[in-house]
Amino acid sequence: MKSGRKGLDNKHLNDIIYDIIMKNKLYTFEDHLKESLKDSEFKKVWEESEPEYLLAKELIQKRLEKKMSQRDLAKKLKTSQAVISRIETMNANPSLSLLKRIASVLDADLQVMFK
Repeated sequence: MKSGRKGLDNKHLNDIIYDIIMKNKLYTFEDHLKESLKDSEFKKVWEESEPEYLLAKELIQKRLEKKMSQRDLAKKLKTSQAVISRIETMNANPSLSLLKRIASVLDADLQVMFK
């Protein structure tokens, strides 16, 4: 069974839990990420999800700066709150048209680039 950000199996989780209990140490997200990134499959998936993560992070930040709920934003976009939620949880592939509308409502500049 996989969990988390597409690549963490139960054996890995059990190893982490064992380390926490036996070593009685605080296990931070950074510790977990550093350990998880040693797994090449996890690292590949993590890196591939970076654009979606950055989009979700920026959308949430801009929406909160405007003191808007997902529902408020959705209403202004004439879409559903579920659509906004899926984008913010990286479970959607929004069109460029929708991203332009979101940027307009949030009074933000949309930048799409290839590096």
